Amino acid sequence: MVGRPCGSSDPVQAFHADAFAFPLPPRHVFPLAKYRLLRERIAAWPAATGIELSPAPRARRDELLLVHDAGYVDDFLAGRLPAEHMARIGFPWSPEFVERTLRSCGATLAATRAALRHGAAVHLAGGTHHARVDRGAGYCVFHDCAIGTRIVQREAGIDRVLVVDTDVHQGDGTAAIFADDERVYTFSIHGAQNFPAAKVQSDLDVALPDRTGDVDYLEALAPALATAFAASRPGFVFWISGADPFAGDRFGRLGLSKAGLLARDRMVVAAMRSRGVPFVTVMGGGYAREVGDTVDIHEATVRAVATG
Repeated sequence: MVGRPCGSSDPVQAFHADAFAFPLPPRHVFPLAKYRLLRERIAAWPAATGIELSPAPRARRDELLLVHDAGYVDDFLAGRLPAEHMARIGFPWSPEFVERTLRSCGATLAATRAALRHGAAVHLAGGTHHARVDRGAGYCVFHDCAIGTRIVQREAGIDRVLVVDTDVHQGDGTAAIFADDERVYTFSIHGAQNFPAAKVQSDLDVALPDRTGDVDYLEALAPALATAFAASRPGFVFWISGADPFAGDRFGRLGLSKAGLLARDRMVVAAMRSRGVPFVTVMGGGYAREVGDTVDIHEATVRAVATG
């Protein structure tokens, strides 16, 4: 299989796994409902918008092992991870959580294969960029885009991959996994004072001060994107978008408006489309005080991919 340049008139497949719910403790801060709300919004779009919704397959164990240690994978699947490891992930273990994790990871892998065929695809969740080879953290168990990268390299023969991470939190897991792999270029633009406290050096990091607004953010992003593409010369791109740079995000600490985030989306999509590079877009984080604001931002991201 070889990658197909993006920019064709093919519909963009958008994969989803929100049907696989899992129990959370009362008052847990993670906005699990946002994924269902996002899918419902997109399902109401006119067919001419160019999005096709598709259910997520399960990620297979052999796919997880392209990145993760077998012991870690098997201990998570069987519920044997120590309590402190699950606390670092931030969710309680349950069989339903295992199924959701495998489906969510599988959605990114299905999007990867769809993008290789059609040029672009979307996962309506994903972006688990804090996961490492042997552990999870920050609501991330397995690193979906890292596994997708290995699938691109193995199944399509595309060596050079770029990860563009515009989530407000640094992609420390991405940087750690690919630290010694010159074929994968990691770029993260994020809040300097935000999680994780201990950053891992990416190939390109742009760390922004608290309350950075639209103008300063976009002025930082544009040259960084140009640098990342010039340095990586990618044959495939994973874009972790993130709704959490929004000024109304509970954990974001930056100051972007919805209009500023839409300008970000259009800038990233234009950078990928203009170069004819196949790409996958995943949603990343979003924790707005009003869940509808997060859904608005994610929906705009999907629309930018479908219409850009």
